Amino acid sequence: MSSANDDPVIRLLEQYNPWWRDPSAIRDMAKPRRRLACHEALKILQHKTLKRSVVLSGARQTGKTTILYQLIEHLIGEGIRPCNILYISFDDPAIRRAGAESVLAAFGRICSGGGTRYLFLDDIQCTGNWKESLLTARGGYEDMRLVAAGSSLSGADHDVTGREAETWRVLNIPPLSFYEYCSLLNLAGPPLPRDLSLTGLSDLGAVELRSMAEPFLPLKDHFDRYLTAGGFPKTALSDDSADMQRMLREEVIDKVIRNDMPELFGIRNPGLMERLLRYFCANSAGHFNAAATAKELGRTSVSTVESYMEMLETAGLICLSRPVKVGSKGALRGKPKVYAADESIRRAVLAEDGSLLENGSGDRTEKTVEAAVYRHLVSFYQASPAHLGYYRKAKESQKKVDIVVNLPCEKILCEIGYRSGSGLTASDAIAELCRDKTAGVSGAFLVTKELEDFGNAGAETAVPILRIPAAMFLYLIGKAEAEGQNGKL
Repeated sequence: MSSANDDPVIRLLEQYNPWWRDPSAIRDMAKPRRRLACHEALKILQHKTLKRSVVLSGARQTGKTTILYQLIEHLIGEGIRPCNILYISFDDPAIRRAGAESVLAAFGRICSGGGTRYLFLDDIQCTGNWKESLLTARGGYEDMRLVAAGSSLSGADHDVTGREAETWRVLNIPPLSFYEYCSLLNLAGPPLPRDLSLTGLSDLGAVELRSMAEPFLPLKDHFDRYLTAGGFPKTALSDDSADMQRMLREEVIDKVIRNDMPELFGIRNPGLMERLLRYFCANSAGHFNAAATAKELGRTSVSTVESYMEMLETAGLICLSRPVKVGSKGALRGKPKVYAADESIRRAVLAEDGSLLENGSGDRTEKTVEAAVYRHLVSFYQASPAHLGYYRKAKESQKKVDIVVNLPCEKILCEIGYRSGSGLTASDAIAELCRDKTAGVSGAFLVTKELEDFGNAGAETAVPILRIPAAMFLYLIGKAEAEGQNGKL
């Protein structure tokens, strides 16, 4: 590797890439526990014929930078020359001042021995036009593999085609699933049958279901903590709730609202966006009426409120669920349901301390579980043609199903009953839809609280409705996703 002590750009790059001098330096930067997205990105990065680049998109602090370091560690371990691997972060003003062209020119002088070059671009949202920045970085080299990561990436869910017909595969990085949370804390998972299918559980008998639920008892307290701490890796590992909330406010919420949004979208009123986020967190799992919200916030338009809502979703701070028609009955139109993207975000915004179970009402806890279930399912189905939403009957608004997975040829229904003694009646919406032959329902779940509350929900339906404890349901979804079974519930 050549070095130029009088070249300020090269000196800057050497600070970002210590493995150029000492290949073992990457070990201290890459954590041993790898998420599903790391394995998926690696498969794309090393594909022998398809030169697809990777974009890691998600909220700040969900572990995107760690995944980049893990990919670099793997490449060096596979024998790739360390000087053929470049990592930079556009969050650094010095990198932005140097400019992409100067950085790539300096990399070319360092990487002069030939071979495939690997470029890792972090915080690409700080470049302004991230799509154009990626095409520029890729354009000057025939044998370049590229992975980028960023938050608040507008339009990141669409493949981008452009120069040299380059295609970007987008991997969304959500907060940790409950399964990943347990893995991060090195918690022993329960023994489970091979090829376990959630939709196939309804075929098992009561004795078999009880035997499956018992091994989950050691995870009960951990699930309660997961509901409080949320799914950000740093918060999952922290026992200091005050420090955890301070980190989230400073490193996630404030940076998104005060830095990313003005730079990316040119917003002129970050204070209003902050108030809107607080409103969503206070009403998480509630229905959103833009006109009523604009009136409550005062001196703002409906269009501004709707625009800011979309930006907060892009930033990964909230999730939106829209109404879905199921069967022959009319469904409520228009109003989305809004969730805080993670319980730790909601609590940090509202400055709530203590355990959710100690301080939260039963209704609040149930809504937190609903948000967690929705987020798990969104992540699980992200690579499939599924559309997720909710169902509410048009003329009987109390008739509802919390979550609907709408697939091309089938629908899966999920109702949250996170309380003691939860059950169903024949007149509940989920039961009606499971009797409706036009609804196309293939599976249905009632997500419960207690581990022993596991089995047939009891309603007489053509499609069986399975009562399943929330801890078990979320663990199994996360495990299936981590094993590559995405979209096959």
